[in-house]
Amino acid sequence: MTKREFYVLIEKGEDGYLIADVPELPGCHTQGETKEELLANIKEAIELYLEVQDERYLSEPSPTIVSVEKIKVGT
Repeated sequence: MTKREFYVLIEKGEDGYLIADVPELPGCHTQGETKEELLANIKEAIELYLEVQDERYLSEPSPTIVSVEKIKVGT
């Protein structure tokens, strides 16, 4: 398998679990109790995703994230 890199968005769920999503791979997401568990889970999820997807749809995904910003509103 060719070495590839993907951006992973990590959020904390209401139940306390960490949630990881790969914006470049629609539907590729997982969760974990710790960051270490989460990163292992998302790496496995990406590998499985790439195994089952048709290569013509995954020629070389380009990064879609420009930046992540925190915006305050209100008083």
